[in-house]
Amino acid sequence: MSFFDRLLGSNSEEGNTSNIEWKFLEEVNELDTVIADSFTKPVIIFKHSTRCSISRFALKQFEREFSFEGKLIPYFLDLLNYRQISNQIAELFQVEHQSPQLIVIKDGVVVFHESHGGIQASDLKRFV
Repeated sequence: MSFFDRLLGSNSEEGNTSNIEWKFLEEVNELDTVIADSFTKPVIIFKHSTRCSISRFALKQFEREFSFEGKLIPYFLDLLNYRQISNQIAELFQVEHQSPQLIVIKDGVVVFHESHGGIQASDLKRFV
């Protein structure tokens, strides 16, 4: 394993160390479920580019720090395979597309979003 793989994590390790029970967004119509879920608990969407080392680093850091299981509903979006869903999120919630990006939705509206190095799991405390 190279220095950069140890630092950023290799693609083969991705998803294997997560303590988050992600719901994977794979269809545009699943955004209706995201909105409905947001009326029961705050929803997070983590938008991730599997080819981007910055995105991989942000995801791994976020997953290590995440301690809100059961308090938030976590959705994961693979941007390379499902870019049309990201485009729909941008249009539906009026949030410019970024990668990586964390979006928090409560009662059907975006209440927080952050991207790149600004993504911190600790920011979620105020929504639980």
